[in-house]
Amino acid sequence: MKGIGDSPVATIGIAMHRIAPVSLRLVCAAFVAAWGIALVRGAAAPPEVEEDAAAPERVAVVVRGDEGERALEGTVVIEAADGAMLLELDDQCLELLQANEIRSRRSVDAPSSPATPREEGKRILAELPEGFDLLVTRHYVICFDTSRAYAQWCGALFEKLHDAFINYWRKAGVEVEAPRRPLVIVIFSDRERYEAHAARDLGAAADRVVGYYNLLTNRVTTFDLTGSDQLARRPATSAGRAGLEILASPEAAGLVSTLVHEASHQMAFNCRMHRRLAPVPVWLSEGVATFFETPDPGGRGWKRIGGVNRPRLETFLSSYRPGVLDEIVRGDEPFRATEGAIDAYARAWALTAFLAQTRKAALVDYITAIGAKPPLAPDGPEERLQDFVDAFGVEPHELEQPLMKFLARWKD
Repeated sequence: MKGIGDSPVATIGIAMHRIAPVSLRLVCAAFVAAWGIALVRGAAAPPEVEEDAAAPERVAVVVRGDEGERALEGTVVIEAADGAMLLELDDQCLELLQANEIRSRRSVDAPSSPATPREEGKRILAELPEGFDLLVTRHYVICFDTSRAYAQWCGALFEKLHDAFINYWRKAGVEVEAPRRPLVIVIFSDRERYEAHAARDLGAAADRVVGYYNLLTNRVTTFDLTGSDQLARRPATSAGRAGLEILASPEAAGLVSTLVHEASHQMAFNCRMHRRLAPVPVWLSEGVATFFETPDPGGRGWKRIGGVNRPRLETFLSSYRPGVLDEIVRGDEPFRATEGAIDAYARAWALTAFLAQTRKAALVDYITAIGAKPPLAPDGPEERLQDFVDAFGVEPHELEQPLMKFLARWKD
């Protein structure tokens, strides 16, 4: 296996979030800094990566970087033979540490009593600007500086998605489990405050997305959509009022879809469907998120899974040309392109919806195979194509005509 920092996964976030149009919502945000260091400092002969099947080791390390020394404590996710490691901290953030940065290391015991969700939330509040408050639901820790009513409305939406996501894939045959740690959501009061914070993760793309999931921090970050430039700037006084304000807007479907889309990414990477920083094809990750994002056509927000995603359907049909499925299966480049990325997302939705409804058992096999890949595993076009053929028995282009016939039922 390749050494840490040499995986093609490293290129996803570096290119994607800098040029993403508004529909490109999976942002592997902080990859620029972390992976840039890894790629520049990687050894000429990549060290072998070791993945221990035993219980993960918890370590305390002292690392030295451009800003001096830092003391970190967390669980080793994966380690290279030269000592470089991917470390998961107690706040769920991932740290990629090069061997020459580590000054000391020792094994330590796990805390006798893990932090409660409220304690985790308070730690995160300390990282955020002043004025943030905390809402803890059954599965989420929501940090917000908007109205509590809006945070409660979002919490109810995310809880509904959480249960639906687990139930859908469990019934399909995917071995998923409820996240073991609370999922963290950060909600800013308005777009201006959100963009100022998001610029650290997204750079110039911060003003083009209304929410994103960060693979390194494991958090979804967004802002109060009732205070967006698309909706009236009037703070909600109750959770019900917040929902009504959103759903009354002509833009409601897109805004609710954004929240569900990002939360679906977060669910997939925390219920053992995907592994963070593993070579998960973007078409699969985005296909799952767009499959779940479809808003309720009845105007009640979101409650359906796998319905007709009209914007994606129209985009797919208008941009279709032979060979497009091979392109998104073999590589992630179509999702990073300045022009045509929206088309790639539509193709990911169409392929996922088609497979989920006509070849579900094979799709489950494919998801299981991808989910078994370790973080930073090697990846390439031929391996991706072979993974697809192994699961579905045909190459992607051989499914294009059946797919078009399938979508014809939804055209009108």
